[in-house]
Amino acid sequence: MTTTRTTRLRRPLLAGTTAVAAMAVTVGFMAATPDQAKAATGPKLSLIAATGSVTLTSWKEDPGVYLDLGTYLTAEGTPLELKATRKSYKDPVTLTQTVFEGGKARTKTLPKGTVKDFSGLPGFAEITLTDRTGKVVVSKSESFCPNNASGRVRPDAPSTSKYPESCPTNPFTLGSVWGVEKGWAANTYAGSYTQSVKLAAGTYTAKVRVAKKYRDLFGIADRPATVKVTVQERSWEEGAAPARSAAGGEHAGHGAGHQAPAGHTGHGPGHAPTPAQAGAPETSGAGPSYNVGHGPLKAAPPALPWATKKQQAARADVQAGDTAGQTDGSRQAPALAPQTKRPTGNPSVPNVPKPDLRSLPAYGITISDGAQDIPGKDYLAFSANVWNAGPAQLVVDGFRSPGKAKMDAYQYFYDARGKQVGYTPTGTMEWDPRPGHVHWHFTDFASYRLLKADKKEAVRSGKEAFCLANTDAVDYTVKNANWHPYNTDLSTACGQENSISVREVLDVGSGDTYTQDLPGQSFDITDVPNGTYYIQVLANPAKRLKETNLDNNSALRKVVLGGTPGRRTVTVPAHDLVNAN
Repeated sequence: MTTTRTTRLRRPLLAGTTAVAAMAVTVGFMAATPDQAKAATGPKLSLIAATGSVTLTSWKEDPGVYLDLGTYLTAEGTPLELKATRKSYKDPVTLTQTVFEGGKARTKTLPKGTVKDFSGLPGFAEITLTDRTGKVVVSKSESFCPNNASGRVRPDAPSTSKYPESCPTNPFTLGSVWGVEKGWAANTYAGSYTQSVKLAAGTYTAKVRVAKKYRDLFGIADRPATVKVTVQERSWEEGAAPARSAAGGEHAGHGAGHQAPAGHTGHGPGHAPTPAQAGAPETSGAGPSYNVGHGPLKAAPPALPWATKKQQAARADVQAGDTAGQTDGSRQAPALAPQTKRPTGNPSVPNVPKPDLRSLPAYGITISDGAQDIPGKDYLAFSANVWNAGPAQLVVDGFRSPGKAKMDAYQYFYDARGKQVGYTPTGTMEWDPRPGHVHWHFTDFASYRLLKADKKEAVRSGKEAFCLANTDAVDYTVKNANWHPYNTDLSTACGQENSISVREVLDVGSGDTYTQDLPGQSFDITDVPNGTYYIQVLANPAKRLKETNLDNNSALRKVVLGGTPGRRTVTVPAHDLVNAN
């Protein structure tokens, strides 16, 4: 149970990873012991270092060094593929491995308690740093997300990885897929979810090894990687921090790893990024992700060699075994471009697979002043997510009549081959000119209510119109889950003021987190008595969208309000096994 009082919401950082831009390594495998050979029924895994030396920075204003040492786990022979799932929030997270043998896949259940959440393998990398005298100055372990930024280690490896690009951060995640493609390597650095260490300027020797339980579990040889580390001390005022992508335009910086827009970095113009931002290259995903109210995005894609990019462009989105309309994780789904003209013919809702919108319980719950310092006002702020359990995408197009302020919205339906076979009117889209939005919202996608203990409405949020973006990987183990969704940021999903049409898509397995932290969105609890309440997240409230199931659209999260006016508190009991406010 968590009691929270704050005046500002802080959006979480995404797991930091470092891309393999052009890794020139010779991957050698130490002969495994007989016990290891017996246990190794999956891929051949090895820990390697991309370089023998790295230079890390300690910032004077916030001393601390992030140990991005350039160590990677490689997979050969077959991929390393893991699936973390839970049946419900009352059940613990379990982990299975997909083992590929003789062209066939089988499932291997890993020991109970191997993982506790969806952030990766806990305690995977054991790190020791010694100074020039041989004295141990750092000894720690870090979790490993197999989906960390990665790259190929040999030219004949698959040109793209079929696995997702980060591990989920949503506390109500239901299923996740982790993997290291064969012939690829994934960074073992835990990113901004690890703690920095205090190190004086100087030189050190870092030794990284895979923890014994994982060596035994996956048949990894005990072959530590050694890296020489040079720590340099610098100041933000020097203005010489590592270059970051500029935040350009209203929606730049939404992708993980991009610099946060002005006003969110915590430093005035001309200052270098904070250590958390500057501690890794722009493809790392280590920087904050501000998505104009939406939740965090996946880590930025890896930096790929030029030859790989050229090959990808030539191959487009086609890979062996794929068919039109197939988005089961074996390829990156093509972008769905909006129609340029209104649909013709009679509307129809054909008997084909449809989306299944579901709500997650609210989280990130806190007392806020509405981010406006409004005297005498108390707000209950929270994050809410509606996701698509499939088996089909939610595809909504908006069409604008010349001179009209709103677009007419239509839901589209597709057969198993991806052919459009029907459509139906489903409300409207409206242009939101307010700062922080400036895009088209689909109306009546979700609504939020604060319910009394008897489940009767006490307060309703004014926020019911949204631009849809695939911000969270909620369950990538459901049928037809797309492991590489296209519109993951608002700039690709929400259109511009002069748009004639807009297409908004919620992919199978993904959800859209929207942070309700502004007046009109969060609940005004100034005059709400102390006591027990429920935050209700309701998908498709007007039932205009066609779904496979309308009985799972509501989720409740219990909260207890307390305190006095101007100093209200909220206590958030655990939701079954999920103890996150």
